[in-house]
Amino acid sequence: MSMQNWPEQDRPRERLIRQGPQSLSDSELLAIFLRTGLPGKSAVDLAREIIHQFGSLQQLNQVTLAQWCSIPGLGEAKYAQFKACLEMASRCLNHQLQETNFLSRPDLLESFVRAQIGISPVEKFLLIALDSQLKVISHQITSEGTVNKTAVFPREVIRFAIENNAPRLMVAHNHPSGQCQPSQADDRLTQTLYDALTLMDIELVDHLIVSGSQSYSYRTQGRRPF
Repeated sequence: MSMQNWPEQDRPRERLIRQGPQSLSDSELLAIFLRTGLPGKSAVDLAREIIHQFGSLQQLNQVTLAQWCSIPGLGEAKYAQFKACLEMASRCLNHQLQETNFLSRPDLLESFVRAQIGISPVEKFLLIALDSQLKVISHQITSEGTVNKTAVFPREVIRFAIENNAPRLMVAHNHPSGQCQPSQADDRLTQTLYDALTLMDIELVDHLIVSGSQSYSYRTQGRRPF
């Protein structure tokens, strides 16, 4: 049945306007983007099928054009629109971070980090330059590795901070396994970076480990050297 034939109180678009986007499920949000389904299949049904195939709404960020077009009813135009929506959301979040103190909104920064590297199938290392007021100046993925490790060189971290004239720095990486508990190698790396940056009078504010749904903050956990 087409969503147009649903009772008005059950239609995702009307519910979004009446109750806000947070009241909708992932499938309903995606259905609003899709607008239409297929013969015998509503937009919500199609959205559920898409999310089921790729694992989650978040995983859609990694879907290729070929994968997207493999689903009947989806094509290049809709793929371009979807990618444009994701990029607009990312830029809005980035702008918010540039205007917000890191310590006052750690949830915002965590969401940004997770969007950048949280669902990557390989480990990635992210650097975030902060000004003296703990607002984001710039960010950059400096390395990509395998499913369980990536090479990080202190000189590259220091160079990034100096190039951005950043008195403070935050680092982050992902665990594709989904488990965010730091390893001994993570502990050693954190200490090494802290020592190297301290010599340059640059403060390492935090080391954040993320997955698609979890996170671990050295600072929040009270772990040394913070």
